[in-house]
Parts: sequence; C-alpha cells; structure tokens
Amino acid sequence: MGIIAWIVLGLVAGLVARMLVPGKDQQGLIITLVLGVAGALLGGFVATQVFHVSGVQGFFNLSTWVCAIAGAAVLLLAYNLITDRRTGRRTGRTGRTGRTGRTGRRSGRWAGRR
Repeated sequence: MGIIAWIVLGLVAGLVARMLVPGKDQQGLIITLVLGVAGALLGGFVATQVFHVSGVQGFFNLSTWVCAIAGAAVLLLAYNLITDRRTGRRTGRTGRTGRTGRTGRRSGRWAGRR
C-alpha cells in the first residue's frame, strides 16, 4: 500500500475507533490520524505475530480494516488513560472538599455549607 492509502486507512480506523471507545473525545483530527496509522501498524504486527496471518493484505481486504480498527481502539484507550492521569482530570463526584469550580460557586453536596 502507498502512503496515501496508509493515511486514509489510519484516518478512517481512528475515526471508527473514536466512535467505538466510550468516553469524552478530547483529541483532534491530527491525533486521531496518528493514532489510527499507529493502530494499523500495531494491529498488523499483532496479527502477524499471534495469528500468523498477514495483517495488511490490501486496502480493500476486511482483515486489514479489522486489524487497523482494533489497533487504533487499543491505542486510543491507552491515550485516554495517559492523558487523564497527566491532567489530573477525574470523572464522577467532586468529593467532600467543597472547593469551587470555574464559576466561583460551590457545587455538589456541600454547596449550602460554609
């Protein structure tokens, strides 16, 4: 496959992986493209090593797309885990600290207490 086919395959695989992986989509199109191309390479490598099949057989082959999407989904999950820990962002409850958010108002269970 040529470089343009790798880019198209990576972009589509990254977009499909973004639809399949739950959570907030915080990355842009470039990160999606990079994760998709890297996922296609990772999926092809794993398919070759584990299942002893050629992971990349051609642009229009189903196994190529399945390997690329699976690899992109794995990399997207890893990317989300790494960026969530690095930014310190937590989902769910804010806790019992009673700290204010961006608006300057108290929120949550401790909103009315001083």
